[in-house]
Amino acid sequence: MDTSKETALKNLGIKPGNKIILSIDGGGIRGIFTLQLLKRLEELAGSPCYEWCDMVAGTSTGAIIAGLILSRNDAVTIEELYIKLVARVFTKRSVFANRFYNPPAFDKKNYRNLLKTLLGNSTLGELNLANGLDCLFTSKDMAAGEETFFSCINNNGNIQGTYKSALLRGVMEATMSAPTYFSPLERFVDGGTTTYNNPVGSAVLEALFYGGAGKYKQDELTVFSFGTATSLRFVDPAKAGNPKGPDTLFWLNYVMDETSKDASEMQVDLFRGGLIAGLDFRRFQLSLDTAAIHKLPDKKIEHIPEVEADWLHELPDEVLAHIDMSDVSRFPLMKTIGEAAADYICPPEESSLPLADRKGNWFKYDLLDPVSHRGALVTAHGNVDAIKSHLSNPDWIDSQPTS
Repeated sequence: MDTSKETALKNLGIKPGNKIILSIDGGGIRGIFTLQLLKRLEELAGSPCYEWCDMVAGTSTGAIIAGLILSRNDAVTIEELYIKLVARVFTKRSVFANRFYNPPAFDKKNYRNLLKTLLGNSTLGELNLANGLDCLFTSKDMAAGEETFFSCINNNGNIQGTYKSALLRGVMEATMSAPTYFSPLERFVDGGTTTYNNPVGSAVLEALFYGGAGKYKQDELTVFSFGTATSLRFVDPAKAGNPKGPDTLFWLNYVMDETSKDASEMQVDLFRGGLIAGLDFRRFQLSLDTAAIHKLPDKKIEHIPEVEADWLHELPDEVLAHIDMSDVSRFPLMKTIGEAAADYICPPEESSLPLADRKGNWFKYDLLDPVSHRGALVTAHGNVDAIKSHLSNPDWIDSQPTS
């Protein structure tokens, strides 16, 4: 084992000899949040991810980050490139372009040109051979009616992958072509349109049971799964039948958002529940609401138009819950939230202490709440007593509206 990987495994509390998968969710501009965690991860590891990871996986904005890792860029460099990409990718198609009334909202021309400049015409197979990194990216194939997994794995000298000859820049465009935001890449739209916004399950399956079978072993595998911060929709039960705003737009957004979130959480729960015995699984995610934000260290924020808040802890739920994936004006805020989350995981005041004396998480284990055994920074609201009372009462059921 080379010294950089040996040091990284030791610093991250990973069993010697384990292989490592790094998986990153989709989320538009919110990927800047994840980059703050990756920068801190690399600081702790002592070297860039590409030197000690064995596989990178990503969907949409997560695929942009993973693709840049595959091209041997460290997290600091990726942040610089990512800022340029975000400025280019969310270029309005015209003054009249709109997601709902005149889609798509944005033009991909500048983004495509920048990807070509950055990546040239390198294929997944060429990058795999040159850089020693396996990969997986997701995209929805509308013509086939199924998800496509662009994967490439070097298994004992045999380069596995149906699409190993695909250009990385083409794959990165396919996976981020979110409907209504961007036009499809011919038959392909964003990999996160259904249930693969979090690609971690696909990456683990590819590694253990498909292209990587034999190379990757479940009891010798560490998986880092990074979210991009998620906006949860908490709807008042009394208003669920008549949501605010046009019903069609509300339900369109609700169903699309909640489908991918629930699918993501189901994968995380399955891995946390030990479905794959011996797997070292570590998930890092945050929900954008005051309950989660108040767990983070408070930080000064840049001025937000029409919002009277100078600090993270002053932000109301109405602002946090509506950070859209394309809202470039919230880009600096998401960066600050990411920095605060990094400080929550790796408290700065502990940075000079020996690893054994640090009390923070330091990316050494799954980010869990010790009581609920769910994500420590992911909020969930529920009223079990009320639900039990209502659904056990025939009069209450019969009193509810039917239309």
